[in-house]
Amino acid sequence: MNLLLPLSSRNRFFHGNKKQKIQIFYLRFRSYHNRDSAAKQIQLPPSLLDRDIQSSNFPALSVMYQWNLPYRKDDVETGGSSRPLYPTMLENPDLRWGFIRKIYSIIAFQLLATVAVAATVVTVHPIALFFATTGLGLALYIVIIITPFLVMCPLYYYHQKHPVNYLLLGVFTLALAFVVGLTCAFTNGKVILESAILTTVVVLSLTLYTFWAAKKGYDFNFLGPFLFGALIVLIVFALIQVLFPLGRISVMIYGCLVSIIFCGYIVYDTDNLIKRYTYDEYIWAAVSLYLDIINLFLSLLTVFRALER
Repeated sequence: MNLLLPLSSRNRFFHGNKKQKIQIFYLRFRSYHNRDSAAKQIQLPPSLLDRDIQSSNFPALSVMYQWNLPYRKDDVETGGSSRPLYPTMLENPDLRWGFIRKIYSIIAFQLLATVAVAATVVTVHPIALFFATTGLGLALYIVIIITPFLVMCPLYYYHQKHPVNYLLLGVFTLALAFVVGLTCAFTNGKVILESAILTTVVVLSLTLYTFWAAKKGYDFNFLGPFLFGALIVLIVFALIQVLFPLGRISVMIYGCLVSIIFCGYIVYDTDNLIKRYTYDEYIWAAVSLYLDIINLFLSLLTVFRALER
């Protein structure tokens, strides 16, 4: 059925009085329930129809007009203007985006604190000499290395309790930053810069790829068991290397394998951030990605340092 207004109706619409215009539009509106479609059919701009319908002379018609409007992009019921992050997404995308921004804000503060502490340790030479040449410094270094592992236990238990979770996160970050700084203190500046640049490029590339792949429907949850098994093998290999030191080639191979594994962890944890972490697990999600980035940097530092020998 042709729903276009006949020419005579169009002429009456343009040349009639205001009441006739609204009556004609009201019939059109009841047929389409959409002001844009109706405006297109009768060849009038929607702004003109809005001005006529919402006038104070016809309050009942104005209420009915507003009631029958379709949902707009800024309606709360529609979940805002954001698109789903992955095809099967059921939650509000705006809430998930807010959660993701919160996680990356925490990680940014952690990385800034790490850079500040590490730069202080590297530039202030007496700090590194104290840890390298004195027995007290060696004992304190062992305590600092163990501290992140000790803090992770209460952090996992209190990761949803504010502000205890932030205090534990700060202790964890500072202890790990001190370890990074002592590692970089006896490393060439060129090697540190190369490792930092490569880490930045890899992290940004893998993050963008994971968001793109999630939007296309790919799922990386299957990587979890394989990455965990590979991490156990690397830990055992590291213990063997402490007891029976290997050569430069073995160190380079070890560093490359660690880099590949933590690249996989960045993809895996980013996929969990998009799909699986609940809104109360922001501390644990930030810790996971922060550890991935730090371990990737340290493994690349090991590779470049072995090449410099």
